[in-house]
Amino acid sequence: MPRLRPKELPKFTKAEIEHMEVLLKLGGEESLCPEFCEKLAKKFSLAEGRSGKPAIQWDQVQSWFRMKQKTSKGEVAPITSAPIQTQTVIPSKERFDTASNPSISNTIPETSAPSKGEKLPDISDLEFEAKSSKDEAWYDVAHFLTHRVLSSGEPEVRVRFVGFGAEEDEWVNVKTGVRERSLPLESSECHKVNVGDLVLCFHEKRDQAIYYDAHVLEIQKKLHDVRGCRCLFLVRYVHDNTEERVQLRRLCCRPSY
Repeated sequence: MPRLRPKELPKFTKAEIEHMEVLLKLGGEESLCPEFCEKLAKKFSLAEGRSGKPAIQWDQVQSWFRMKQKTSKGEVAPITSAPIQTQTVIPSKERFDTASNPSISNTIPETSAPSKGEKLPDISDLEFEAKSSKDEAWYDVAHFLTHRVLSSGEPEVRVRFVGFGAEEDEWVNVKTGVRERSLPLESSECHKVNVGDLVLCFHEKRDQAIYYDAHVLEIQKKLHDVRGCRCLFLVRYVHDNTEERVQLRRLCCRPSY
């Protein structure tokens, strides 16, 4: 009986490989999960860059991750069973309607590993923001272009910001400058903000209107009216320690699980 040839890996595009390289650093063993691989395969297959190319199968994605883990660790990762068919609906929320913050695509950076037994979020559906070294403000991420590890061992990713061209691309430290996208608050959600919270605040000045980290120092509760929440929040900006009273519409909260 002739020997069967092993199933060959598809020719992934450069963008797909960069995406999976960063996922590998973030997901660890989760990157071998069939459900995760199936969702990623569907995302790749529907992308514009794969137009006219064969569709990606979930086991091809899993094989790529297994091969990379084998290369990096010197051991073979276990093969997992076929995925269970599931469908996930992700709610969409917009920030303020400004030129620097249109809707963004799903992309993946590196974060610290969760503790043992902690449930991992679905990293294939996360959206991200990154801090610019030019002004210390946070901007939505359009794409992670590539990644590198410095001689100090610190990982960095090359970021393309939403609404900006290649000339504004930056290298950003994964641990300190990349995080899951902050969530805008509805007028009925002021109860989610507490004194001491770290929030992302829309900072308005004459020559700029961008997002900065801030801590909530004080909350003045007020009755809501037809315009929505009228509460006032005293915040202190992290980048310059200035303080300002703002309304809820200018705040975004940090995600929690």
